[in-house]
Amino acid sequence: MRLIIREVFEKNKCVYGQKKMYKALRRKGINIGKERLARLYKEENLVSKYIKKRKPNTENKTNTDEATNEIGRNFADKKPLEVVVSDLTYVRVNKKWNYICLLIELSHREIIGYAAGENKDAKLVVKAWRTVKEDIRKISYFHTDRGGEFKNDDIDEILQTFNIKRSLSKAGTPIDNAVAESMYDIVKTEFVFGENFTDLQDLEHKLAGWVWWYNNERLHSSLGYITPVESRLNSEVGVTADKIANKKYLKFWRKLSIHNQKIEIVNYHLIH
Repeated sequence: MRLIIREVFEKNKCVYGQKKMYKALRRKGINIGKERLARLYKEENLVSKYIKKRKPNTENKTNTDEATNEIGRNFADKKPLEVVVSDLTYVRVNKKWNYICLLIELSHREIIGYAAGENKDAKLVVKAWRTVKEDIRKISYFHTDRGGEFKNDDIDEILQTFNIKRSLSKAGTPIDNAVAESMYDIVKTEFVFGENFTDLQDLEHKLAGWVWWYNNERLHSSLGYITPVESRLNSEVGVTADKIANKKYLKFWRKLSIHNQKIEIVNYHLIH
């Protein structure tokens, strides 16, 4: 049991706490008491790597557009691709600060676009948009904070071309973009912490692998302890919560998810 727990812990980037580990083991058909799991965590010195790192000092121009907050802190019960949220965060690369931009589809918390770069600017946001493989025409709202990096003619052109409405948080109110803020806590603790990046190319390569893991392997409590890809697949075929509770349905959709993951891996290696 100790070896199994450590294997699951390390496979999932050393980020699972006891509650998520308990759910992961149950998915594998392994029953263990919560008290025993807590004891084994302590004896094996398994500690989720959640820790804060100092933020670099950067000047950030404010986007003064008249666009309002169309989401209104309502981050649940959204239709697929109805809302995409985004933000940028920092990462140390060979003693220099680089930046990551993610595009997060709100209904399934799936990362649909991502990019890394040396500068915190609009070009990085555009670069992330160009990686999106979903049908952009289905997106209704693009929600961000009022950072100057989101104000750019190229970004405006993308939104206007695909009839996507802009939604902006109130200035100085991070909670208005809570999902993106939470995502970057995850990025900094589950991806950046404990990693060494030699250069931008190394960061981009490792980011691609981490995003795949996040979408296809990482269990999400807000999704009922399934992955974003599983959540999307369930939605596409109309699987309800009652059906998910049925063991036969659950076994079937896990097999389907695994099959699609294998396809994703093959495609990733063909592209890269």
